[in-house]
Amino acid sequence: MSNDDQYGGGHGEIGGTGQTRTRLPEADTDPYGAPRRTPRASRSLVTVVGVVVLLIAAIAFANQSGDTPDPAGTADTPAASATDPTGTRPVDGKNTGIPTGFPADQQGAQSAAANYAVALVSADILKPQMRRQIVRQVFAPDKVAEIEPRLDQAYGKPFLDRAGLDANGNAAPGLTYVSRTVPVGTKAVKYTDGAAVVEVWCTGVFGTAGVGSTNPVSNDWFTMTLTLRRVDNDWKVDSFAQKDGPAPVHTDRTASTAEEIAKAATEYGGFTYAR
Repeated sequence: MSNDDQYGGGHGEIGGTGQTRTRLPEADTDPYGAPRRTPRASRSLVTVVGVVVLLIAAIAFANQSGDTPDPAGTADTPAASATDPTGTRPVDGKNTGIPTGFPADQQGAQSAAANYAVALVSADILKPQMRRQIVRQVFAPDKVAEIEPRLDQAYGKPFLDRAGLDANGNAAPGLTYVSRTVPVGTKAVKYTDGAAVVEVWCTGVFGTAGVGSTNPVSNDWFTMTLTLRRVDNDWKVDSFAQKDGPAPVHTDRTASTAEEIAKAATEYGGFTYAR
């Protein structure tokens, strides 16, 4: 894992500053089910739950297709192994801020899945122009025409209004919509020459930081499943899904202030992830 700013360092980069959060459809469960959240004793609880459910429903709608990832093992499924680092740098190149050029092996597929998970659950997925760049970089070319209109419809004005964002996917003045996702580990549940299904265990923070926010920043744990294939000497996404957990026991650590969270989200850079 190498330090880089494409996932949180500067405004305008793909997967950049972490000002939004999107949720992906659950695998093998109800795609509209509410994700696990840390309970909050707050008058704004109903608003928080409403925004979270809205986010889940939007991305689930956008990802509806017959290409749901199949995590079931086959004869080509590799044996389970711990996510030990290999020490090999995943890639040297980037395209619009997203790592590119992953090698045509199982390690390359897992590295690609980890980096694509960060981009797909990033700040910029709600910003129309940035969303187009993400989709065209991450997805297989023959999937772009299918996924772009679905995302555009899912993240149209009605959704943005409900989430408290403007037409460009930005929070109201004085507020910062935080979204940062960190892959904890990866697992290839299916791998053949030129195709793979990879699970990425993730944690992250999301919500609106600022005085008067009704959607405070909270933590989440989830697993993304990405179906990948080789296209033009790189791994690209065919389809993806999401499910809750595995989640550790929640601690009683004192929450930071909204100002501290907003500052951390904009000042701490992201990483390029390697298997």
